[in-house]
Amino acid sequence: MYNEELENLMEMALMDGELTEKEKQILFKKAESFGIDLDEFEMVLNAKLFEKQKSMKPPPTITTTAAPKSDKFGDVKKCPACGAIVQSFQTKCTDCGQEFSNVDANVSIQKLFAMLNACENERKEENNSIVGAFGSLMAKGLGQGDKVTERKKSIISGFPIPNTKDDILEFLSTAIPNARQKGNFLTKQQPENKSHNDLAPTWFSKCEQIVMKARFSMKEDKKTLEEINSYAKELGIK
Repeated sequence: MYNEELENLMEMALMDGELTEKEKQILFKKAESFGIDLDEFEMVLNAKLFEKQKSMKPPPTITTTAAPKSDKFGDVKKCPACGAIVQSFQTKCTDCGQEFSNVDANVSIQKLFAMLNACENERKEENNSIVGAFGSLMAKGLGQGDKVTERKKSIISGFPIPNTKDDILEFLSTAIPNARQKGNFLTKQQPENKSHNDLAPTWFSKCEQIVMKARFSMKEDKKTLEEINSYAKELGIK
């Protein structure tokens, strides 16, 4: 039905009766390179997958195949307006100009703060415990630092970068105050500032990552790019 190379790729991908996101991406990209209508190809691929799963005993759970929608950096998706293939991290279709502002967010700043608040609650519970409080004092005495703060740093560093315009702007506007040091040279390490300042470099690094990605993914969106660069300027990110 299709080019022999594409048919062979489809056969290999469907061999185990399942399709991974990576396999879908390869097949859709190859089909597009041959000028094949992607909606038609999607229907054919669904049918082949269904037939393959029916022939396997015991049959695996039937899944439907859709155009690639993974939010990982470098994956692809389809523009809802014109159907053009675009990178998942793009916030605007380069073919028709459609903005992807209504795409569901992969992550949100609220989720991140909920995780950090959960860590802080653990700290309070530990401090209310004699054993926990003693353990914290021992750790500090041994130069091991604050375990809760270290967990927070890990959460912030490993938190996925937002992938839509609205979420990127929301993240930056909320995160930037946390990326700034509080106090002056003499007061930075005072108790009311220390907890904040211990996390500030980690917040700064996360903001820097987001700015770098946004500058690349929004290079066609001049207005939004100006907002991104304004946030970057606040933090001194070049």
